[in-house]
Amino acid sequence: MAQQKTMKHLQQDVDDYISQFKEGYFTPLEMIARLTEELGELAREVNHVYGPKKKKSSETEASISEEMGDLLFVLITMANSLNVDLTDSLEQVLEKFNTRDKNRWTRKDEN
Repeated sequence: MAQQKTMKHLQQDVDDYISQFKEGYFTPLEMIARLTEELGELAREVNHVYGPKKKKSSETEASISEEMGDLLFVLITMANSLNVDLTDSLEQVLEKFNTRDKNRWTRKDEN
């Protein structure tokens, strides 16, 4: 079984890929546009699978997993270009949910 990569490894993999090209990273505004585009593609796939709008027979097959991968790739490129450690970012968010929002949702062990 292959070892799971950490977010740091994923960020390094993306940096290694982008760094081989002269163009390098896009600007932050270009990446926001890319994130928006990829999120729209994910939303479309979710709508095809779970919503009322089914695919036309002429539309190419894509998957929710593939679209999430595309979205994650662009998010990682943006984080890298802005020197954001996504592990730290996620840990900060989880801390916020575990403190500020700790009583916001009904826990499974509550009646």
